Amino acid sequence: MAERFPRLGGILGYFTRHRTAANLLLLVLVIAGLTALPRMRAQFFPDVIVDNVTVYVSWDGAGPEDVDTAIVQLVEPALLGVEGVQSTSAASYEGVARIVLDFEPGWDMGRAADEVQSAVDGVDNLPAEAEEPTVRRGAWRDRVTDVVITGPVGVDQLGRFADEFVIRLFAAGVTRTTIRGLAAPETVVEVSGLSLIRHDISMAEVAAAIVAEAEVDPAGDVSGANARVRTGSAKTRADQISAIRLRSSPDGSYLTIGDVARVSVGSVDRDRAYFVGDAPAISVRVDRSNRGDAIAIQAQVEEIAAELERSLPEVVDIDLIRTRSEAITGRINTLLENAALGLALVVGLLF
Repeated sequence: MAERFPRLGGILGYFTRHRTAANLLLLVLVIAGLTALPRMRAQFFPDVIVDNVTVYVSWDGAGPEDVDTAIVQLVEPALLGVEGVQSTSAASYEGVARIVLDFEPGWDMGRAADEVQSAVDGVDNLPAEAEEPTVRRGAWRDRVTDVVITGPVGVDQLGRFADEFVIRLFAAGVTRTTIRGLAAPETVVEVSGLSLIRHDISMAEVAAAIVAEAEVDPAGDVSGANARVRTGSAKTRADQISAIRLRSSPDGSYLTIGDVARVSVGSVDRDRAYFVGDAPAISVRVDRSNRGDAIAIQAQVEEIAAELERSLPEVVDIDLIRTRSEAITGRINTLLENAALGLALVVGLLF
């Protein structure tokens, strides 16, 4: 009797004649998938490699043209000789220069950053008023969540709470965090024209004295550590500013800021601060490293936030916003549902 269907050849024919082999292959694939499932890393975006290094040079009070002439045109040619540089772009702004170096794909960026730092250190004819150049390696970040700490307390207290939270995250292995929204109250110095005439002093002298004491002075750098050394202590509190000396007299007395001006602490600058309603707030952004799991990291953040909140005053709240684990979990569940449906169809066809 002739066969009703033509005889299949190749691998399809083999599995048609040996059903046990087909079922065994299916079982092996299912076991392999279940074994690999716990090793799957959950993330919202794919890992991105950033192959650039940015050089910043600050020069307070200089215009864009002066920054371009005295900084960019001196630093950029020195950077072109760095090995692996594919292209450069420079921009001059009010008081700052930025030079971005793009490197060849796959280039060792650790080595690139070191060579850029060496090239920048070799430029010794920058303006004396300019700050030391800062070299930053390009970094890729994938947000996991934002943690908002808020309550009707002082911004200094919120700052300490945020610092404690970041320290606990670091101890748990979550190292990519950024604190945002912290703004101290503004200190207002009011000088009347009558006081200036009475003490024979100008507003420029008052401003220069405050600037000189409010900032610490540069005293060089530490070789090999990329760290600047500064001397003195910054005077930013109202009582410290009031005690700044403007002039000394032969009899040993001093004329201070408090003698010619009224120094008071104003409100927090809302343009730089975060608020939830009328209460100040601080946001801590948590990012994933290129080897981190977004769902696992968020679980750690939630646990640490709950522990910290129990030790804080009742009026202080810690909330997680912009969380991405829910979206990732939803996509994974959709993938698993589709996989289960496909498995059921395949098994049904085999039987």
